[in-house]
Amino acid sequence: MRLGGGEKRLEAQRAKGKLTVWERIDYFFDADTFEEVGGFIQHRSTNFGLEKNRPPGDGVVTGFGLVNGRLVYIAAQDFTVSGGSLGEMHGRKIAKIMDMAIDNGAPMVTLNDSGGARIQEGIGSLCGYGEIFFRNTKASGVIPQISVIMGPCAGGAVYSPGITDFVAMVADTSYMFITGPEVIKTVTGEEVTKDTLGGGDVHLKRSGVATYVGEDDETTLAWVKLLLSYLPSNNEEAPDRFGAREPRVDKAELDHVVPSNPNKGYDVHEVIERLVDAGTYFELQDKFAPNITIGFARLDGISIGVVGNNPRHLAGCLDVDASAKAARFVRFCDAFNIPLLTLVDVPGFLPGTDQEYNGIIRHGAKLLYAYAEATVPKLTVVMRKSYGGAYICMCSKHLGADMVVAWPGSEIAVMGPKGAVNIIFRKEIMAAEDQDGRAKELECEYTDKFANPQLAASMGYIDNVIEPSETRAVVIKYLKSHINKRQITPRRKHGNIPL
Repeated sequence: MRLGGGEKRLEAQRAKGKLTVWERIDYFFDADTFEEVGGFIQHRSTNFGLEKNRPPGDGVVTGFGLVNGRLVYIAAQDFTVSGGSLGEMHGRKIAKIMDMAIDNGAPMVTLNDSGGARIQEGIGSLCGYGEIFFRNTKASGVIPQISVIMGPCAGGAVYSPGITDFVAMVADTSYMFITGPEVIKTVTGEEVTKDTLGGGDVHLKRSGVATYVGEDDETTLAWVKLLLSYLPSNNEEAPDRFGAREPRVDKAELDHVVPSNPNKGYDVHEVIERLVDAGTYFELQDKFAPNITIGFARLDGISIGVVGNNPRHLAGCLDVDASAKAARFVRFCDAFNIPLLTLVDVPGFLPGTDQEYNGIIRHGAKLLYAYAEATVPKLTVVMRKSYGGAYICMCSKHLGADMVVAWPGSEIAVMGPKGAVNIIFRKEIMAAEDQDGRAKELECEYTDKFANPQLAASMGYIDNVIEPSETRAVVIKYLKSHINKRQITPRRKHGNIPL
């Protein structure tokens, strides 16, 4: 059965730079641990001569095994058998293994490499997709779900990855789209290639659908294995703990990483690498909405989720994409008992008609909702500035943060001093002989009175004002003191997040 569609088709697969389905499985699982389920299943269609070819397995390999010693379930489509097309029994096989993953509380990984629905089977193929989508939804927030796009993924097939938690793609050999180039040309007259329409680069940088794009099959599968090491097996467990590793760089350098000038950019990754355990920051969606960074890390050996504004891009403003990106990550961490560390340096929401027309109100509300809903330990560090509604959205005390600390000189206010002064003292400034000089004086007064962390601390909105170099030690203490946090929420079917 490992021959799939035959030696010629296997060689054609390799010629494209792709591993065969069994080579992928052997690479992914620990040696001699994979157990196939349903290897003899065949399709039962008699339409259009399909009865003449009933390959065992029906174009998909399903089963389970160990990945770094942990149980993982898999469905891997075989493009060499009927183009990996999905029919009734193909879909049933995937649904069955998903049921097993849910029942046994283990991650579900899907390797997508398929020409799409098996048209000859008609509604049977649609039934197969529907059964899969239903289980994707049933498993959401119960077990981690990872989709790996290792070939074509088009039409209805893209909706399963769209529901799952993470989507990895392979550069040059994979693509995803609802409607292919031929149909688009017929309907709209627009000419576009598969890569331009739905290649890895498009989904990593523009659409945000892809979490990661690997250079080849091996690189991509290795990334999935590393990702799994940060996650629990299900929503009733905590992630595995590892030995603590001090940062590779001197944490005392934190006192100098962030410029005192509030208008000067810097890379928040320089802060992260001085806070978390050495070499453990595992960033996700790094090319999409880079004004905010999300990823997993370990802090004193404990898996955490990190969300941080990045002033190197768009001054760290929240926009439509950044809000949606961070909100989904926050909800994943909350579903799987992963504490959250939020690093704040945000001047507000990005202004402009483009943002308003694209629904910044709705998308910004997603982030607010996600943080307010989360019941895992929530730890927040205000690094330099935190203004307006963005201050609230970035895991403030008002949204249930368990710890909020600020660095000296950080500014927490409704808006920046310059904007506030232009509103409050407009007439006074206009009447002054030296308007620029008077405006600067008033900005200094506003900063001293309203924009410093001591005022927020005096009102209980900040727990402490600490030196940057103390941050790692302080956050670890709060993290350990809240690691067993339990919070009872009102009984309800589910909330209605502003999708």
